[in-house]
Order: sequence, then C-alpha cells, then structure tokens
Amino acid sequence: MKMVKAIIRPDFLEALKDEILENGIGGMTVSSVHGCGRQNGWREYYRGNEIIMNIVPKIQCEFAVCDDEVDKLIDVITSVCRTGDVGDGKIFVEPLERVIRIRTGEQGPDAL
Repeated sequence: MKMVKAIIRPDFLEALKDEILENGIGGMTVSSVHGCGRQNGWREYYRGNEIIMNIVPKIQCEFAVCDDEVDKLIDVITSVCRTGDVGDGKIFVEPLERVIRIRTGEQGPDAL
C-alpha cells in the first residue's frame, strides 16, 4: 500500500475530484496548505512599499491506495493538473505500513 500526496493549484481541485471518481480510485483527503517553491510568489504594494508574497496557497490531496493503483493515480493527477507552468505542484509517494478501518477493524488493503 502507498500514501500518495499531491500538492496542486486550488483551481484544479474540482476537476481532479471528478476525474478520481470517474476512474474508480478510492477516496481522498483534502487540506488547504500554503508553501513556497520555484513559483516565488508575487509582488504586492502596501502603503507604497513593495512586499514579496512568497507563501502561495495550494491544495494537498492525500490518497491511500494499493500498490497496483499508484501509477493510474499519478497519471490522473498529472493529466488534470499539468499546465506546464511553474507552480503546477508535486506528487509524493510514500510506503503505507498499516491501515485499520475503525468501524469494522479490517486491516490492510481490505480497510481501503
């Protein structure tokens, strides 16, 4: 099992959600996050002073999936969220050691 985390632009969330449901990939957890990277933010002016706003709002989507679904999920995320511009985001894939469904006590892939 793997935990896939995708940091994406906020305006792609609805399209990604729709595509995830269409492809039969399990659920996702969504968080509003802020960060900085190569996008470098933007410039604003406050009382005549230039301020560089380098913490950019993003959305973090987390998916717990079986090993055989990882590549399909990555393909869906990249096809929906790629513009080719700086700031499209990142995808992180981590091993998921154990999953337990609280309601039933199921463990492992059955809990997904």
